[in-house]
Order: sequence, then structure tokens, then C-alpha cells
Amino acid sequence: QVQLVESGGGLVQAGDSLRLSCAASGRTFSSYVMGWFRQAPGKEREFVAAIGWRGGTTYYPDSVKGRFTISRDNLKNTVYLQMNSLKAEDTAVYYCAAARKLSTMVGDFGSWGQGTQVTVSS
Repeated sequence: QVQLVESGGGLVQAGDSLRLSCAASGRTFSSYVMGWFRQAPGKEREFVAAIGWRGGTTYYPDSVKGRFTISRDNLKNTVYLQMNSLKAEDTAVYYCAAARKLSTMVGDFGSWGQGTQVTVSS
């Protein structure tokens, strides 16, 4: 498995931007599909973005499409989530995750970071 550490969360105002980073340990980062998920209090963990092994394939739910962008740097073992035009409903703990196959499902991701809090004030 790969170890993941997120960073970049914080408190911002609606309309602001924020970039999350997720640093992965190990030498096999490029063999993983990477994803971002989020979980708000009292809600289930939900899919936010995923990116294929070389970065050429990305997936987003409609709720963030056009506002969020996932990218990866396989030389730096890091995946990013650029979040623009943030809304109050984007408030959640954001988790980075790794999977062996392309997926948007929580259950397909076997490695998870500890999460980073994103709070958007309206």
C-alpha cells in the first residue's frame, strides 16, 4: 500500500480558491489511480475527483465539474486538487485516496490519507 498525506486545507470565503496537495510515499505512485473524496458532518463520504495513472483521464461529479481540477505529478509523487469558486456546500474533510483501477467508488480505493478540513464561509 501507499501512504498518503494531505495538506492545503483551510478557511476561505465563498468564491475563493484553494489547492489541496497529497504527497505519497513509495516508489510505485504512478501505478495508482488517485482520487479525492470528501465527507461533511452527518453525511456519507462522496467522490470528488479521480485521475488515471498518467493523468490523461479524469472524472468529476456534476457538483464540482468546471470548478475543481485534479492533477498529478508522478515525479513528485503528488496529486493536487485545485478548487475554484468555492461554495459553502463544499465544506467538508477532504481525503486523498489511491486505487489499483479507474473508479469513482469509495470501496475501490484501498489507501487513504488522514484528511484535511476545508471550510467555506458564505
